[in-house]
Amino acid sequence: MNIRKRIIFELERLRRKNLQQLHPLQQLFWESTLRCNVHCLHCGSDCSSSEITPDMPAEDFLRVIDQSVTPHVDPHKVLIIISGGEPLMRKDLAEVGAALKQRGYPWGMVTNGLALTEKRFKELMAAGLRSIAISFDGLELDHNWLRQHPLAFEGATRAIKLAAQYGVQRGSTVVQHSSKLSNTEREALNNIELAPAPAEQPNGLVWDVVTCVNQHTINQLDEMQQYLWSIGVRNWRLITIDPMGRAAENPELILTPEQHRQVLDYIREKRKQGLHISYSCEGFMPEYEMEIRDHLFHCAAGISIASILIDGSISACTSVRGKYYQGNIYKDDFWEVWENGFEPYRNRKWMKKLEPCNNCKLFRYCEGGGMHLRQENGALMLCHHNKLMGSNG
Repeated sequence: MNIRKRIIFELERLRRKNLQQLHPLQQLFWESTLRCNVHCLHCGSDCSSSEITPDMPAEDFLRVIDQSVTPHVDPHKVLIIISGGEPLMRKDLAEVGAALKQRGYPWGMVTNGLALTEKRFKELMAAGLRSIAISFDGLELDHNWLRQHPLAFEGATRAIKLAAQYGVQRGSTVVQHSSKLSNTEREALNNIELAPAPAEQPNGLVWDVVTCVNQHTINQLDEMQQYLWSIGVRNWRLITIDPMGRAAENPELILTPEQHRQVLDYIREKRKQGLHISYSCEGFMPEYEMEIRDHLFHCAAGISIASILIDGSISACTSVRGKYYQGNIYKDDFWEVWENGFEPYRNRKWMKKLEPCNNCKLFRYCEGGGMHLRQENGALMLCHHNKLMGSNG
């Protein structure tokens, strides 16, 4: 590691230590439903199309906002992200959003786009929608296969076009036709003008597209980028799939160390070309830090990010395992838990006692990786640095 990187990593470490002490709540996830209209092969949630687990009543969540959050924060500085499942499965989504808007909170959602019509999109915008991440996991055949729904690609494309029409994005690109595109994709390339790179819009909607790269799509990144740019995308976030949830049962979704490096090299090269493509927030990879995303690796779970799960559990990211839940809104005060709990997140020295962190010279910068990768016994499911070095699958 060169001296420049080491200095930057040390400065980031000091900043992170200060943030751990202050732990300002900046993002609050609400797992509002486990219902979903697709059946993704890589899903790490307990999502289902059935109603075995009922949605959390909106009044329960809003009561926490009113009694335990609002008295302690500036609402305009806390982004509430409504997740699932698929949040669009909730018929009262616009009503909940309007209630948050009335209280001064910006809110957003992560969606597969299948149920997002223009009418509903406008309703959500009027209700204060300010952030949206749209899942897009491949060209038509691969996306529909991964999502296990014949109309998944059509829904994602429609959602992206709506976001491009009303939201904020920047960038430019050159579209090239590919012989591997489907008829639907080729029609889009032929008939849709490149969306401009608008300045800040009055509505302030910020959006991007999120892609989970797998072994079926690893060699289609250029075609996917060309298609996405043709329908208005200017911010594209790539994620590699971890062996969690259903993905653990589908090993063909997990990239090899060589393929993982291929994704990172692709991102680095495209960013050099001026395209805003980035890697997800997870995984400390010193070789690629400062070149594959707009920030250095930092797991903000329990430091600036919290979540309220479907059963009321208070956690950090929604994918963190139950051992690390910190309380429950039906018996604990959320803010008291936020202020006085989350010790395993804010002081990670306990990870240093476990492999592979116990012998790692980079622990001071990584601090054990993402909390969602910690198993019930504390073991680290995946070290991104080790995987790139070919020593850990």
